[in-house]
Amino acid sequence: MRRQPGETPDQRPGALRLTWVQPEDLIGHELRQAAEDGRDASAVERRWRTAGGHPAPDRSGASPRPADPGLRALAGRLLDELADLPSPSADDEPTDLPAIRAACPDWPSTPAPAPASVTTAGARSASTHPTAAPPDSLRPRLEAAWLGRAAGCLLGKPVEKLPLAGIRALARGTGNWPLRTWFTEAGLDPAIAARYSWNTHSRATSLAENIDGMPEDDDLDHPVLGLLLLQRHGHGFRTTDVARLWLDELPAGRTFTAERVAYRNLLDGIEPPHTASYRNPFREWIGALIRADVFGWTRPGDPAAAAAAAWRDATLTHTANGVYGEMFAAAAIAEAAGGHTDVHGCLRAGLAVVPRQSRLARAVRFGIETAQDEPTGSDAGFADVVDRLHRALGHHHWVHVLPNAALLAAALTHADGAFSGSVCRVVSGGWDTDSNGATAGSIAGLLAGSPHALPSRWTEPLHNRLTTTVSDLNGIGFDTLATRTAALAVSRTSGLRTTDSRTSDTRATGRPPRDTGP
Repeated sequence: MRRQPGETPDQRPGALRLTWVQPEDLIGHELRQAAEDGRDASAVERRWRTAGGHPAPDRSGASPRPADPGLRALAGRLLDELADLPSPSADDEPTDLPAIRAACPDWPSTPAPAPASVTTAGARSASTHPTAAPPDSLRPRLEAAWLGRAAGCLLGKPVEKLPLAGIRALARGTGNWPLRTWFTEAGLDPAIAARYSWNTHSRATSLAENIDGMPEDDDLDHPVLGLLLLQRHGHGFRTTDVARLWLDELPAGRTFTAERVAYRNLLDGIEPPHTASYRNPFREWIGALIRADVFGWTRPGDPAAAAAAAWRDATLTHTANGVYGEMFAAAAIAEAAGGHTDVHGCLRAGLAVVPRQSRLARAVRFGIETAQDEPTGSDAGFADVVDRLHRALGHHHWVHVLPNAALLAAALTHADGAFSGSVCRVVSGGWDTDSNGATAGSIAGLLAGSPHALPSRWTEPLHNRLTTTVSDLNGIGFDTLATRTAALAVSRTSGLRTTDSRTSDTRATGRPPRDTGP
């Protein structure tokens, strides 16, 4: 997601243009954010434009040339002035968890836990480090979720950052429209290829003809980090634990948008939750939503607990709707992991933890209602859904959480939670294609119930192998990841039992995922 190969738009000797951190680039995004949350930034914008400032880069993370020192200094001062402007949406869109819960009349209940019976050596206490013996059906469900997340992400990687017209042209040009399988350039008209170039970084690893395992991507790195977080700190982790884990295990160059700004803020000595708000115009983008899965996977059937954990994670980097995005996804995933509802129940569970009057709740409801207006079961009909979403929400940046959450909800609704339909629809809808494909694949994988239920065309090319920059886990198998995740899960129906998941870990076997699907 949001990868900038080389990170050096200016190739002059000695020049380095890091994406997502230059003040002269942040100011344009903060002006857009002000317009979205209702702050009157017209005076600030006039000062910036009069001084020669440029608008936000359209699709990349940095403008082609650095600003002169005076303009850069002005951008920093204006960012601080914008932060002081009052937002009329603040009352309807709080970031504090008690206020969020108060704004959610349908907030789901969490059953009282049974007393812990075993304590893991080194855990703070049973109440902060709970795990439970999961039901037998959970581990295969989690393997399907890991595989589904990887496959959906990989499907979206080669068309990340492309406009909707480009995605459609590339798919049509190879007879793959409506989208039903991996993208390919085999047989593609050179004129189409020249007009709509594949994502530069992903072209070599993410087309049908060259997929060989799951390549590195932040949409998979973050679930791995979430797994390490729970292994090291338990379910009672704090936001500061997330920050320390990132500094220990996550290379700065593998962070993007809000995560990169928060990482920079940590290195500057700024502590959470201020890391999320200080000069961070990306705080309502999709970056937190992609980190939700582990909190849902390990709280099967308990969306409230999953959402609360997601809140502690999200507030390192995001505020308001950015936080709600992760809470929404975590609750929906937890409901799917419980194995007792369909995709529509999962989406209702996700909406239950989002303030009803917030922009994110309105976007998700719009996505669901738009999908319901078109007959389900028709791949072609979903294009009309996408067109309506782009007309209504296309003014947002392509990485903003609002359009992407709406598209995610629409795709899952229209496909009725079926795996292939969900990932193909959401990727065909554009915006943050790999991130949306990943989350849709996670939820649809859980609903499928096991790796055997996923069509082999999605799982076999993964070769049960994940490339990751996190810790020493490069090459780990999805079966091993599922085992480790299941060992951390807390069941709603059984007593809480703290186990040492390290005793049940196995290394990657290298075998292909089991799959008997068509």
